[in-house]
Amino acid sequence: MSFMQLLDVKNQQVVFDNAGVALVNFYADWCRFSQMLHPIFEEASNVVREEFPEATQVVFARVDCDQHTDIAQRYRISKYPTLKLFRNGMMMKREYRGQRSVTAIADFIRQQQVDPISEIQNLEEFSKIDRTRRTIIGYFEQKNSDNYHTYEKVANILRDDCVFMAAFGEVSKPERFSGDNVIYKPIGESVPDMVYLGSLTNFDLIYAWAQDKCVPLVREITFENGEELTEEGIPFLILFHQKDDTDSLEKFQHEVARQLISEKGSINFLHADCDKFRHPLLHIQKTPADCPVIAIDSFRHMYVFPDFADLSVPGKLRQFVLDLHSGKLHREFHHGPDPTDSTPGQQEENKEAASSPPESSFQKLAPSETRYTILRDRDEL
Repeated sequence: MSFMQLLDVKNQQVVFDNAGVALVNFYADWCRFSQMLHPIFEEASNVVREEFPEATQVVFARVDCDQHTDIAQRYRISKYPTLKLFRNGMMMKREYRGQRSVTAIADFIRQQQVDPISEIQNLEEFSKIDRTRRTIIGYFEQKNSDNYHTYEKVANILRDDCVFMAAFGEVSKPERFSGDNVIYKPIGESVPDMVYLGSLTNFDLIYAWAQDKCVPLVREITFENGEELTEEGIPFLILFHQKDDTDSLEKFQHEVARQLISEKGSINFLHADCDKFRHPLLHIQKTPADCPVIAIDSFRHMYVFPDFADLSVPGKLRQFVLDLHSGKLHREFHHGPDPTDSTPGQQEENKEAASSPPESSFQKLAPSETRYTILRDRDEL
């Protein structure tokens, strides 16, 4: 017996809204990877249904993207097959990119069913909170309340980005002097807590607040999330630093927030471990010994920020990014500095010094043609 649901324009939103968790396979019949996945996905749905028999607790569904191009476009499907996760009608940013086996897919769904909120049982646990991770704590009078149910929905969506905790009754009482309360504990022992001041039953409001706290402006790129970040399709501004060099990271985070907040959405702000990402450094003729190093990867070429010491010079980092968007970085690599940037008599010398920029290194982390049918190529700088 099959528990798979076929989605179309009429039923897809109803299915999503009524499902606690929905895993949706966006496919095309002519795609060989989609064909290979079909029986695996079907069997995984049967295995999961045996463990979670309630019809709306977990839903497996699929969309034929050739027949329903409008749905495919709505969810920005750029490769087949794509497995997207939905929670209470909301599409999660992270899709399933793991092994295509019944066991792996079933394990992924089991992980999604684990409660993301740890309950605090006594006051001593507050002193043991790991301050190396972003943490949100809710203090509630009762677990069975609208306030907590809203908090629970937010925690489920942001479970990969923050640690969520909750205390109830007498344990939470010292923090509930003005009613139920939610606070954010940033990374760092000496960094002060931040209090949520909005309505605890307003999902949109508390979700926006929590997302702002849990998803940092400057994210770490790893081999695990590299495919996901690359597929976002916007260039990388990356700080390569030694893992224990938190000072350089803090300076970079501060200057990105100060100079580049308006560029969010047109470039990804990232940091990377120098030792783990030696290969991209070699691409730009650097080694871990040269770190900290700032570079842009446009997915076509890589460009190096001239001097990390200039990071705090007002407008310097911003101009570096603007020069990418204007094409100036690419132009100058091929032809030397623009005439307006050259002093008289130096133009001939600049032409000799001009070179081709190193090719993109992070483009290699993009979805592979050995796993997906890629629908289109992007224009890159």
